[in-house]
Amino acid sequence: MLSSSNKQGDVRDEVGHNLFFEDDQTLMKVVALFGEEAVKVVQVLKGVHEVTDKEIADETQTSVHMVRKTLYKLYDHSLVVLRQSRDKETHWFVYHWRLQPDQFVGFITSMKRLVLERLKTRLRYEMDHEFYSCQTPECKRYTFKEAVEFLFKCPTCHKPMTHLNSNSFIKILTQKIEQIAKELSK
Repeated sequence: MLSSSNKQGDVRDEVGHNLFFEDDQTLMKVVALFGEEAVKVVQVLKGVHEVTDKEIADETQTSVHMVRKTLYKLYDHSLVVLRQSRDKETHWFVYHWRLQPDQFVGFITSMKRLVLERLKTRLRYEMDHEFYSCQTPECKRYTFKEAVEFLFKCPTCHKPMTHLNSNSFIKILTQKIEQIAKELSK
């Protein structure tokens, strides 16, 4: 079994200094974006300096294939780094993995920028269109153009459609955009 640190978010860099994630919960939320397997893998990685994919698989009781797949997803976003060496007996390559905690801040910032752009796009769409609905929860809402095509009759339940006021949704989008923009400006 690998030795892991008692402190949440504790990672040692290549010279043995402790590196701390500001918020272990945030770290795990970010990692969860990559799936349940990524959470298991990072739990192992954050407690050690460097570890092989085989050791991670043993620790998480997951297949080596799944661990490698997860590590490469994280590697694609520079959240982990690897070092390659050759096994002296088998002459096979061995990959040693470790977290790059300094890259998580950049990744979170990139994700926030992406979300901000998507929210701005959605806000423009909401502000540029009028929406109509039959008010049935299972049915969707339609733009004015679509509602005209359906003669203001819901194509799903055939009830008449009425105008929807999007002001509260627009207000929520605007507040979220302002919040993320403020976080990015810090």
